[in-house]
Amino acid sequence: MEKVQMYNPTGKKIKDINAPKEVLSYPYKQHLIYEALVNFQTNQRRGTASTKARGEVRGGGQKPWRQKGTGRARTGSIRSPIFKGGGITFGPKPKDYSYRIPKKAKRNALKSALSKKFADKNLFVVDKLTLDKPKTKNGIKILEALKVESALIVDTHENKNLFLSLRNVPKVKTIDYNQLNLYDVLRYKWLILSENAFGLLMEKLK
Repeated sequence: MEKVQMYNPTGKKIKDINAPKEVLSYPYKQHLIYEALVNFQTNQRRGTASTKARGEVRGGGQKPWRQKGTGRARTGSIRSPIFKGGGITFGPKPKDYSYRIPKKAKRNALKSALSKKFADKNLFVVDKLTLDKPKTKNGIKILEALKVESALIVDTHENKNLFLSLRNVPKVKTIDYNQLNLYDVLRYKWLILSENAFGLLMEKLK
């Protein structure tokens, strides 16, 4: 087991708690983190480039000129790709760029990032992150007491006051432990977890 320091919201150390060694002592695997991060970012991509084919362009229901006798090439619609304003031949359509990697690889990449945070002493566990009411000032007080900025704060979604209090603070993001992902762990310098969220996360990853 690994020993993790627990603090209270005023920044005072309370005690050491146990954490599974297979999570916080997981070896740092840079290539695995790279693969998982590229997968995450690619899956966020939205292929929105789109053009209209001749059947999707508005208009062109009437034959522009008669079939024979005009000396011009026969045509059935002014929305043909050969006309200005017509459809696009072989144009782009919305594309799904997402792909899968093994669940175990995703989990191990997250464990590797968490162990790096722990080794760099950028991981905090706080006994309680509850607030009486949703107020930004109260949320900032916790950050100031812990002397952190650019922080990812993890708790359960039931703690609505915390989420509402910190949602407008720059360089700070609050997230439910079930939605914790590699991208956010790497994006923010500090990782702060409530005691409850930390226990649930360790149980999920071990």
